Amino acid sequence: MFGTLMIGLREGLEAALVVSILLAAARKAGRPDAVRKIWLGVGAAVLLSLGLGAVLTFGAYGLSFQAQEAIGGSLSILAVAMVTWMVFWMLRASAGLSAELRGRFDRALLGNGWGIAAIGFVSVGREGIETALFIWATTRASSVSPLLGFLSAVSGILVAVALGWALYRGMLRINLTVFFRWSGALLIVFAAGVLAYGIHDLQEAALLPGPFAEAPAGAGPLAVLYGESAWAFRIPHIIAPDGLVGSVAKGTLGFSPEMTWLEVVAWFAYVIPTLTIFLRGSFAQSRKQQELRAGSAGRAAAV
Repeated sequence: MFGTLMIGLREGLEAALVVSILLAAARKAGRPDAVRKIWLGVGAAVLLSLGLGAVLTFGAYGLSFQAQEAIGGSLSILAVAMVTWMVFWMLRASAGLSAELRGRFDRALLGNGWGIAAIGFVSVGREGIETALFIWATTRASSVSPLLGFLSAVSGILVAVALGWALYRGMLRINLTVFFRWSGALLIVFAAGVLAYGIHDLQEAALLPGPFAEAPAGAGPLAVLYGESAWAFRIPHIIAPDGLVGSVAKGTLGFSPEMTWLEVVAWFAYVIPTLTIFLRGSFAQSRKQQELRAGSAGRAAAV
């Protein structure tokens, strides 16, 4: 539930910032019609995201177990790819996001202005699709009921909307660089767990080597990835999968009392380089911004 709450908060705040920038540009331009069109685009994006969430939650019923696991594992890996792209995109774009959106806004005002609705729809829809897919994958990986996952995600989105409104009104100032740095780091850790669970699904679907299939003839050294030897550890007698410790560890770190070697290797192979590159880039960007501010302050003092 904490994982889905953080996803809703992070993605919701990104969407709220985009909407607030577009609304501020529309009001500055004296275009109340553009404000209405922005909200139309945002509303359509929200409906699209809810529809995708419903399809993901209920669409797999009636399929065979193997088909469900194959689809679930593939979509989990897709969710990891999308959230990874998102955190790195926000890292690169955060400094010039306002200027970029205002430039797109000015161009969209040409003609009848319906391009404004398209900007709102695409900007919020992208965040919504990422949110729906990642929340679905996270609830599957953590065994949280879809309803609880949805409610905790909505709670995070509502908090994000309140924060976005307060920022828009000038009632609140927060260091967005620090917020996006550490929320991005948390999402990378959550994504590692989703990736491991996606690997597990594909193993159950017999699309990847695992303990649920026999080694094919001529497998050679790869035979260790099949059958009982595929398990890295099995300790449900020490950590109950449905107990408090097991549930918290699975929902945050993606740790399960029974994990295969492929799951463990995938978790470490993803989280170590991804987290290192992300944090290094985030701190480097902060140092660059501080140097730019110091240089601007020095030039202003000289004048």
